[in-house]
Amino acid sequence: MNILEGITITDFSRVLAGPDCSMWLADLGATVLKIESPQGDDTRHWKPPTFNDTSTYYLSVNRNKQSILLDLNNPDDLKHAHRIVEQSDVLIENFKPGGLKKFGLHHSQTLARHPQLIHAQISGFGSEEGAHLPGYDLLVQALSGFMHVTGDPDGPPQRGGVAIFDVVAGLNMPTAICAALYERERSGQGQHI
Repeated sequence: MNILEGITITDFSRVLAGPDCSMWLADLGATVLKIESPQGDDTRHWKPPTFNDTSTYYLSVNRNKQSILLDLNNPDDLKHAHRIVEQSDVLIENFKPGGLKKFGLHHSQTLARHPQLIHAQISGFGSEEGAHLPGYDLLVQALSGFMHVTGDPDGPPQRGGVAIFDVVAGLNMPTAICAALYERERSGQGQHI
């Protein structure tokens, strides 16, 4: 099914929630350009297990994508990143809120330059009081109380068997992006999700 054929997505996310999101969109036919640091996505180094010497964790959420290595601290690479965003329909990122501002890629900056862009931001704790916290699934499980209701009722809090918050975010964000793309068809305007 290629219902998103012709849609270009620039994916600045890493680890699980963002890459999972962009993978589903790639499966629907979108062209996904995964921007990675020179070290690569963290999960490239999470070995074993491997398949052809590549981390299976990395492979599990990065199918159907084109990887581009860019160092955003390098002025030439940053210019290239901006050129890629200019030609994109959607930007996906999971930096801490405000983390892309120094690169001119914060949603307020990208939407000012590209009003038709859909800027999809995944964060563990939103943009207010918890924004400074890293959005790791284990931390979200602990602080949300999820671990308190998992495991033996008479035992200590227990981590869930899967990174449930990351997976749910990765599954739900594509719906919001598709809705924003549909709205853009009607209004001509992008938005921050």
